[in-house]
Amino acid sequence: MRTTYAWNMFNLLRRKSAINKLPEAQGMKQICHFSPLTPCLLLVVLFFLSLGNVSAQRAQGHNFNYKDFQAKSYYFGITLGYNQSDYRVYHSKDFILNDSFSRAEAVNGPGFNLGIVSNLKIGQYFDVRFLPTLSFVERNIRYAPPGGGTLAQTRRIESVFVEMPFQVRFKSVPYHDFRLFLIAGVKYVFDVASDSRTRQAAGLVKIAPTDFQFEYGAGIQFFFPYFIFSPEFKVSQGINNVLIFNDQLEQSNILEKVLSRTFTISLHFEG
Repeated sequence: MRTTYAWNMFNLLRRKSAINKLPEAQGMKQICHFSPLTPCLLLVVLFFLSLGNVSAQRAQGHNFNYKDFQAKSYYFGITLGYNQSDYRVYHSKDFILNDSFSRAEAVNGPGFNLGIVSNLKIGQYFDVRFLPTLSFVERNIRYAPPGGGTLAQTRRIESVFVEMPFQVRFKSVPYHDFRLFLIAGVKYVFDVASDSRTRQAAGLVKIAPTDFQFEYGAGIQFFFPYFIFSPEFKVSQGINNVLIFNDQLEQSNILEKVLSRTFTISLHFEG
């Protein structure tokens, strides 16, 4: 009986102890359940807040130089360039009848440009530009004899052009202090070194000293603290027939039309 009574008392005490410890255990369980989640939520919130802060700082800084130039309605600069020029040669009907030349073709030559840039902003994405330029250009027309037995005749035209181009430029949205742009326009060209009126050119094919051309191209603007650097490539196509026809000259008779064309790589420094 004493053994049974002792055993029953032991069971009662164990249950009572378990009941007393139950709230504490449940509380500990709740703490163990929620305490790891709370720091995680805080870390996630702090992480996204820090990302937002960094993004805001980058958004303010990546077009820092651009904002200085955005306030200007106009600016000026200089341009340096390298060009390759030639002609588009069209044969006349007399070319088929002649027996002196098998073909007449244009050969390009190198040159360089030096000019002034003036830029006027029209809204946020458009500019009107005027770039008076001095261009040194070399072009050739080569007459190949039939059969290739003798050397070809070459008419070399060396020119110093005063160019007056007017352009419209469309610009993209700036990103990290640079942006892309497209240009299109027309220009008037006058050759101050033309030999078309000299006596020495009496027996040569003559090229008119003036021309009108349309232009198109593209480039990139890089905004620096004190200037804008803009590499650009451009194609110029002549509109006028620059051939001065001479019916007394066989090299002129076999040509119907001659149009000028130029490919230019320019470096603009503006501010």
